[in-house]
Amino acid sequence: MFTALAAGITSMVVILIVGPWFIEWLRRNEFGQTIRAEGPQGHKTKEGTPTMGGVLIWLAVLVPFFIFSQLSVASFAVLVVALGCALIGLSDDWMKIIKGRSLGLSARWKLLLQLALGLLAGFIALHFAGLTTNVSVPFSHVQWHLGTVGFYVLVFLVIAGASNTVNLTDGLDGLAAGSSAIVLVSYAGIAFIIGRHDPDPGMLDLSVLSTCIVGACLGFLWFNTFPADVFMGDTGSLGLGGAIAGMAILTRTELLLIVIAGLFVIEGLSVILQVASFKLTGRRIFLMAPLHHHFELRNWSETKVIVRFWIVAAIFAGLGFAIYYATF
Repeated sequence: MFTALAAGITSMVVILIVGPWFIEWLRRNEFGQTIRAEGPQGHKTKEGTPTMGGVLIWLAVLVPFFIFSQLSVASFAVLVVALGCALIGLSDDWMKIIKGRSLGLSARWKLLLQLALGLLAGFIALHFAGLTTNVSVPFSHVQWHLGTVGFYVLVFLVIAGASNTVNLTDGLDGLAAGSSAIVLVSYAGIAFIIGRHDPDPGMLDLSVLSTCIVGACLGFLWFNTFPADVFMGDTGSLGLGGAIAGMAILTRTELLLIVIAGLFVIEGLSVILQVASFKLTGRRIFLMAPLHHHFELRNWSETKVIVRFWIVAAIFAGLGFAIYYATF
């Protein structure tokens, strides 16, 4: 556990040291955020804030990871998912900057790339990380046998679901970074518990990787809290969602992820319900989706929304960890 804590602290320190230089470099090269026209009008003041801060997050993760980890197959598999999603996000961010508008990669291309990443991650998990095609059922010791095809489908759904819902949550300063850190603290604990009872060092390695990402998120929050000096962009949010998905797959908590990452699930569902309601009835359920924008339009301050959503994220992550611990 000391190794994991040291890795997390190192990651945070790397961001605090490199962050000011990197943000200034983004500003000089005019890598600014383009705000979507249909978003809250109050966000127009954020136009031009440096983006692609996710690059800084992943650089800060990799430095301590290669120093403190044992480079296990399990941690490599999670990195493949996280960095794969981050590269998809980087492409999206770059297209937005080049085009000078808020639309980058189409949803179809994102899903196709996430599908390819899911196939790769599933192959590594089954053939190199020693996973089976069984999935654990929360609140019990029951295992569902999915078969090979079912397992690959589940991996894709977890990766696409986690990465895209974290991306949707990244609409307020510090919201996605703080919430992701909370969820990954829970996964660091789960990986540590498994590692204590599993002779394979891969699980303890996952706790090291998870704390590296937590440390990077906390360091990034120093510059990303309201009012933000830099945004993580899709490079950060899709990558963080990919890391959460990878942790869920490798710790066999794919179904429990619905609880552990409950805040992200709620944010994603708010968009689905809003779109479905408008198409079926012509009416909107929320003032604006995702859900955090609804509360903004209810005249909650941005800081109040962020802190209260962090509290909700902590409740869900703590509950998910407790369920896992009780049924381990």
